[in-house]
Amino acid sequence: MPIPSYHALAAMIVTLGMFVGFARGRMSAEIVSLLTIAVIAVGMYFFPLPHSEPSDGLVLAFSGFGHYALITICALMVMGRGLVVTGALDPAARFLERVFKFNQQLGLLLSLVAAMALSMSVNDTPVLVLLLPIFVGLAARGGLPASKTLIPINAAVLIGGMATTIGTSTNILVVSIARDLGLRQMGVFHFTPIVATAALVALPYLWLVMPRLLRDNSPEEMQAHRRFVTRLRIPAGSDLVGKHFDEVIGKLPADFRFEERPDGPFQEGMQLSVSGTHDAIEEAGRVLKGQVAPGWVIDRIRRKGSEKDQDVHVVEMVVTADSRLVGRTLATSGIADLYNIAILGIHKPDSMLRTQTIDPRGELRLVEGDVLLAMGLDADLQEFASSDSLLLLEGGREVPRRSKALLSTAIMLFSVGMASVGLLPIAIAALGGAILMFVTGCVKFDRVGRALSGKVIVLVAASIAIGRLILETGTAAWLGQVLSLGLQFLPPAAVLAAIMLFVTLLTNFASNATAATVGTPIAFAIARQLGLPPEPLVLAVLFGCNLCYATPIAYQTNMLIMAEGDYKFSDYIRTGVPLVILMVVTLSVLLVFTYGL
Repeated sequence: MPIPSYHALAAMIVTLGMFVGFARGRMSAEIVSLLTIAVIAVGMYFFPLPHSEPSDGLVLAFSGFGHYALITICALMVMGRGLVVTGALDPAARFLERVFKFNQQLGLLLSLVAAMALSMSVNDTPVLVLLLPIFVGLAARGGLPASKTLIPINAAVLIGGMATTIGTSTNILVVSIARDLGLRQMGVFHFTPIVATAALVALPYLWLVMPRLLRDNSPEEMQAHRRFVTRLRIPAGSDLVGKHFDEVIGKLPADFRFEERPDGPFQEGMQLSVSGTHDAIEEAGRVLKGQVAPGWVIDRIRRKGSEKDQDVHVVEMVVTADSRLVGRTLATSGIADLYNIAILGIHKPDSMLRTQTIDPRGELRLVEGDVLLAMGLDADLQEFASSDSLLLLEGGREVPRRSKALLSTAIMLFSVGMASVGLLPIAIAALGGAILMFVTGCVKFDRVGRALSGKVIVLVAASIAIGRLILETGTAAWLGQVLSLGLQFLPPAAVLAAIMLFVTLLTNFASNATAATVGTPIAFAIARQLGLPPEPLVLAVLFGCNLCYATPIAYQTNMLIMAEGDYKFSDYIRTGVPLVILMVVTLSVLLVFTYGL
């Protein structure tokens, strides 16, 4: 057995140390990532590789921060942010919401199957970019928590991408290397039946088991449980006009209710007292085409925001004892005229006080402790809070810029299309799409920090440095030599499983490209030594490169979902390792039967 160089041995120790640091979870992922980069930088500076300079080690350690993979991930995050802030994916989210409300298990099953099918013909990264904001929005609407759906959806996308030669860039790389080594050209659907069968075996795990292994990481937001009382105005063109109460009540959210019921059909100009959570009031207004604030105020706010190129915000404000609003009603407060602010609802701290805070005209009087749901531009909201002694609560949100929804969708589809058909690399297509999002105003440049995740950025940089370290120190080549020595005594099925596990180990701790580059020639060499056909061994490499479920650093889609699902390293290990084992066993058996080994 060959002896590894001390650089290769050190690379294995650093990789194992990073894995243990992530798995134990005592330090944040950011700290472990930065420590890994620091250890590589210092070690390579004082102990450089043969025929290299100390400064080359620094370049290797910090190369991840300028790597195309990191640029791609950041650009994809920006484009996803553009779809969210423009409300472009709301229709798809509402459709899935109806399916999930009918039956959550059915909704998840349909989503998993759709993700697999899409990624067979479209590169898996763009597919996940399209699906990610939909499921985050679905979670915000009361569907399954994002932390329970994103890892299963990501796994479904990766399995689907494994089914065709164009599903992932790694598949293309393995097939190209194998062809250069003398293997016949594989068609697009050459190995699709094998992967489709394995997908059917894995689907029950993704659907029924994996969500149960994941925690609900949804943040506890107090405003989600806060009910606001407001007036629903029925303008001309509203779906309520001419309808009776019983005809519309079934269309409304569960957290919305009418506080008063009209005697006859709804009439234009009618104002009715309603209550609900912020989300429920917003959804009911969209369904019924009603207004919870005077239309002229909302139109003026949006017009002013468009003129100044500023976002409209909805925030919550608490009325303090010093506020001039105490004892007044919304009609007598002059808020709209003074500050260009629309009050969408009032939350009372104690419902028993309501009977004591109604004036003779039936309007609610404001008292200390009331929470106002206010809509306006940021500067106007700040002036309102300061002048009228209001306490501005955290957790405000931007009103979607729906006028740019079609534009953001077109940019996303154009970028995804260019990458999917191979006209542009995914890095160039994503970067161009992100720039277009900025130029067209779909995403504001000063808000780009909300789209990016610092944890993901340093994690990507550390994983790229580890991958280069494993490759350039000869660690991957040494592991391949050791593997080839040990496989000569094993039956063909075990040889396939061992190769797949070896490549899976590389792809989860180095990179798909490294695993493909190292694993494909090794598979050919082993096939010659053992007298086996090379094609099943090459497919074992190809499948192993795609079994990247066990760590967040294994593939860029794993990192894309990390921030949105608030995942820890242990979440990937807990759910990914069983899936890797299941897929390795299933695919190995299928290869043995398919090729008669």
